[in-house]
Amino acid sequence: MKFSLCIPMYNESSIIEATAKTLSAYMETHFEDYEILFSNDGSTDRSAELVKALALPRVRVVGYEKNRGKGAAVREAVLASTGDVVMFTDADLAYGTEVISRVAKVFLADPEVDAVIGSRNISKDGYEGYTLVRKMASKAYIKLLCLAGGLTLSDSQCGCKAFRGELAKKIFSHCEVDGFAFDFEAIMIGTRLGARFFELPVKVINHRESKVHVLSDAFQMMGDLRKMKKRVSKMDLKG
Repeated sequence: MKFSLCIPMYNESSIIEATAKTLSAYMETHFEDYEILFSNDGSTDRSAELVKALALPRVRVVGYEKNRGKGAAVREAVLASTGDVVMFTDADLAYGTEVISRVAKVFLADPEVDAVIGSRNISKDGYEGYTLVRKMASKAYIKLLCLAGGLTLSDSQCGCKAFRGELAKKIFSHCEVDGFAFDFEAIMIGTRLGARFFELPVKVINHRESKVHVLSDAFQMMGDLRKMKKRVSKMDLKG
């Protein structure tokens, strides 16, 4: 099984070399066939140059010059991937590296699983290290968005997701959302395609300030999700 790991990045020069080295060492040790794709979301710093300069085996940099958003960066990497399984996670490795092997094991153990969705809400220590206020705000934010989007998953916004390669290509070839709401769009399209989702308990290991502003973003995203749900329901997914 070839494993494709996609890492979206935007102005991550302070951490991206360490991330690339950590992932390369981990994948070399745990996978026989793999690739790592760093997707440059129009960074204005040296993120892309730094990764390229490392010249690590089976590591590629894809992307574009103008900043478009995390959804666009993930889509760029997924569509350029060649793996039997395609996973994306955050550049700061918020969920650690062991989660990569755990994801792979799910796909190997159950051929009927089409997608693995990380969830902090079904893990007893999923929010370990969060302040009580941030934990409650995050959970409420996710609940509101899932209600608005009509989703039954417990943590749609977890930055750790994986799909069978063929399904990943089909889903993301139909995605249009460039911003943070892309997770919902991908899950909605996957649901319409009849994908079987498996929720994997995860915990945040590396903490940093979130780029999502819960209060200001929630209401905007709920409105966007209603429009997105209507648009996805009308998509022609036969091709």
